[in-house]
Amino acid sequence: MSSVPIGYLIPSLLLAWCTYYVVAPRNWPRMFNSLGFYFGVINELPFLALFWLFGETWLAFSQGDVSSLVGWLAFGLTILAVAGLLVIIHWGLQAAPVVNRGLDDNLGQRWRDSIDAKIARRLHNRFTFTALLGPFFVRRHDVKRIANIQYGDAGVHHLLDIYRHKSLPTNRPVLIHFHGGAMVSGSKNRQALPLLYRLASQGWVCVSANYRLSPAATFPDQLIDAKKVIAWIREYGKQYGANPDSIFVAGSSSGAQLAALAALTSNDPKLQPGFENVDTSVSAAINLYGDYDWLDTNGTWTDSGRDRTGFLASIMKSSPAEDREAWEQASPLTRIRKDAPPFFVIHGDRDTSLPVQDAHHFAQKLRSISQSPVVYAELPGAEHNLDLFHSIRNEAVMDGIDAFAAWVCTNNKHNSDRS
Repeated sequence: MSSVPIGYLIPSLLLAWCTYYVVAPRNWPRMFNSLGFYFGVINELPFLALFWLFGETWLAFSQGDVSSLVGWLAFGLTILAVAGLLVIIHWGLQAAPVVNRGLDDNLGQRWRDSIDAKIARRLHNRFTFTALLGPFFVRRHDVKRIANIQYGDAGVHHLLDIYRHKSLPTNRPVLIHFHGGAMVSGSKNRQALPLLYRLASQGWVCVSANYRLSPAATFPDQLIDAKKVIAWIREYGKQYGANPDSIFVAGSSSGAQLAALAALTSNDPKLQPGFENVDTSVSAAINLYGDYDWLDTNGTWTDSGRDRTGFLASIMKSSPAEDREAWEQASPLTRIRKDAPPFFVIHGDRDTSLPVQDAHHFAQKLRSISQSPVVYAELPGAEHNLDLFHSIRNEAVMDGIDAFAAWVCTNNKHNSDRS
């Protein structure tokens, strides 16, 4: 038996399995869910997988290696993987209509008339060539990254990066992004890089910040750090071209939880030790596949929050019975307020790490109380970590964020209230 068909079989088997993991019903044991990042990464890179399979198949046929049993088995797996990848691509193409519908349903009639026509036109694109780039060419030649700026006294955990256009524009809106990692891991230069570079290329000042992590840190240390970044922008942002009166907070996974809490606890002196009098209000919050439902607004456990009790205790360093108030403060649902800024909540309907029902419930509760718009987009076929690469879905999400932010900058009363 030739070794070449084996070389064809192994990648075909691996890609077929990863594709099956993405498209199969969501009833995996917890062990497989924890490996979802590795198996599910193909969900945002279907074209890369297709190119690989086509190349391997062409090579196998051109060398006559499909005549063996192993070769035909590999070819059969390839056909199944391609079918699954076409399903994944179909799901990705549904992202733009879903994002459009979320914006149209919540920003009012003719909202597009108030934003730049070019940004509005991009919303109609279900597919752009950039989606083919995947993990490549994330950086942009017209963007300068200023790395490892100190914003506090906690060493590496109090560092931030600034992304800005090389032409050095001034008085530009700011996006602050907080990374995920369940507040126990992660760093500022791994998630949402396509979004940071894209907005910076358009003239925004983008900030990606580290924050203290458990087990060394105990909540609300992470939230205090998030608010400290906002305070730092208010004090020093103009030196980097920022408009301190137009600050957006964003985050991925647990970073989205921090962004939501920061937006919902503006100017709370108990969460701003040493900078109690600094204005930490923001113009809007953008939440990507976030963690929200620890406790409900009536103080009772949600189903998913109850499932994560043991894990959450490692961050809180207490049980709910020992420190109920601290646990309630860590749940975005319990911090919802009428004067909350606009929110854009984005989540995948196949997220195995944080259930989509939690995001939907949070958006509904927020919409029922807040006087500001709450845009919700539930993306078909999307898993966790949907913002890591260029993809059909992520391009549509970034188009939506771009349009939402443009609308907020033009219409948001939170900006005018501070001016």
